[in-house]
Amino acid sequence: MFRTLDDLPADLSGQRVLVRGDLNVPMADGQVGDATRLRALAPTIEALAARGAAIVLLSHFGRPKGRDASQSLAPVAAALGEVLGRPVGFIADCAGPEAEAAAAALPPMAVAVAENTRFHAGEEANDPAFAAAMARLGHIFVNDAFSAAHRAHASTEGLAHLLPAYAGRSMEAELSALEAALGDPKRPVAAVVGGAKVSTKLAVLKNLAAKVDHLMIGGGMANTFLAAKGIAIGRSLAERDMLEEARAVLAAAEAAGSTVHLPWDAVLATEFRADPPTRIASVGDVGEDEMILDIGPASVENLADTLKVCATLVWNGPLGAFETPPFGAGTVALARTAAALTDAGALVSVAGGGDTVAALAMAGVTDRFSFVSTAGGAFLEWMEGRPLPGVEALRR
Repeated sequence: MFRTLDDLPADLSGQRVLVRGDLNVPMADGQVGDATRLRALAPTIEALAARGAAIVLLSHFGRPKGRDASQSLAPVAAALGEVLGRPVGFIADCAGPEAEAAAAALPPMAVAVAENTRFHAGEEANDPAFAAAMARLGHIFVNDAFSAAHRAHASTEGLAHLLPAYAGRSMEAELSALEAALGDPKRPVAAVVGGAKVSTKLAVLKNLAAKVDHLMIGGGMANTFLAAKGIAIGRSLAERDMLEEARAVLAAAEAAGSTVHLPWDAVLATEFRADPPTRIASVGDVGEDEMILDIGPASVENLADTLKVCATLVWNGPLGAFETPPFGAGTVALARTAAALTDAGALVSVAGGGDTVAALAMAGVTDRFSFVSTAGGAFLEWMEGRPLPGVEALRR
């Protein structure tokens, strides 16, 4: 369905490859705070360099309004060089005669980062003229930025129509994992959807209700579903204006033969802070002044037992207020069960989204899931069942 680096010639000498990466990394005082996205690019860069190609990396960085020196990719180019253990050059623009000349001067196997694509208004507008100007920097286009694939921008979508286009190693791994999770999964399929608000994940819930066998809802959004079922939830976080939408999700799941799992019991407290007095009670026994802040042990056991009969798991969002102890216990316990089942070869586990990555890291299981996506918006839109422009442009 997608051309990958394996479809490229073994000898790329004399060829310049434009690689759309995601270099939008956290920076403080000129230093990269988290190099995860830089490390993710290494396999693609190394594979292309091994074939003799010169590599020009394209990326956005931040949200500049025009050219802004504080949003330059120059410091990121230096950090990428440290990750790769090889020199990485910097090209002071990503389009135009000077950028073309700098790209043309690169020797085989050289790597250079071009300046922030968002310095040009044509990037976010997906302007064909700007895409064509960038295309003149190279001969081949490789997209290795799944995290930006939900945006129809010139460097993510436009270029793929102007040059022979391929998926990089990180993009290939992401697409393979997503296909295994929801495209053509082994059944039964379970989905964990957590987080604070139903409103931010309503489209995800509606899509999954029709596709999975078990829909496990946790976090603050579970409180909205409990309220929609007429259960008193005290002072718990909930969206009272979303009760009808919650009922619609429950009805859609029932019509599709999908089982919805809501918490049976919960960890309750009268104040939301680290390590307050807590009690565990049935969700039908929440006091007027109490808040549901995590799923309880009986709920964890129910979900764990369900996972043991499933073949595929897709996970987005924590089951409680995991960043505030002790309200991460439910998320950690279920994540460790999923990791153990994955270790045993009984479960294909795919997870994604910022809070999810942090929660799995807290549980110490990031490396034990089948695949953990660092993409935020793109992963959510994929879970909603929406086509991603940067991916669609790569289809054969």
